[in-house]
Amino acid sequence: MTGPAADSVLEAVGEALAAEARLDRARETIALERDDSGALIMTAELNSVAEKRLALERAAAVAGVASIVDRLRIKPATPMEDKAIREHVCRALDADDGFWNLALVETVEKEDRVFRDAAGEPAGRVAVEVDDGVVILNGAVPSLQHKRLAGVLAWWTPGSRDVVNGIEVEPAEEDGPDRIEEAVRIALDRDPFVDASEVRVGVRGATVRLTGAAADAEQRHMAECDAWYVFGVDDVINAIELTQTPS
Repeated sequence: MTGPAADSVLEAVGEALAAEARLDRARETIALERDDSGALIMTAELNSVAEKRLALERAAAVAGVASIVDRLRIKPATPMEDKAIREHVCRALDADDGFWNLALVETVEKEDRVFRDAAGEPAGRVAVEVDDGVVILNGAVPSLQHKRLAGVLAWWTPGSRDVVNGIEVEPAEEDGPDRIEEAVRIALDRDPFVDASEVRVGVRGATVRLTGAAADAEQRHMAECDAWYVFGVDDVINAIELTQTPS
């Protein structure tokens, strides 16, 4: 789609991104264009999941944007090859007690390879594929919390540039703020770098508000990242206070 109408939509999206203070300099790195169907294409390598989610949310709210082709990727903490990322995610799932009764599968060149059979009566399966640093999760699990925790563990993998969580929940469950709050709490409890006992979580709609205390700025930042990693979270307000004054 080209012409004045397309140009006006791209301009409006650019203005919406510029108005979001938390995007800071990230706005300058995001390339915007529209394809022949009119879909907005967003391309960039960003510093955090927060920047990615905020950019997508602000763009989606602009009149005239009906669909978005998401090519926003995150700069990995540690560059890793796809095979290493895939194995890391599978090992993380295998080590978590929450997935003991789920089969774990590696998808390599469209072929599924069993990484680990389920223990006891199988309750579902998680398939892990990685393409150019993007972790793609598929399969079926018995709860939203399984789906969300799998996504968090994938984001925790140092080489991950994005996580596409296509896991189905069977039977389907009704989602809502309480479920998101529970998922954020689970992520914080599992994070060894965060003192979860000092952090309180509140959710309104799909916006998470974190309060409480953290020993330093790094723990405060990690708690916020954990909230952003949860599938379904649209925004995070970090009101955690520091118990130590920076020197």
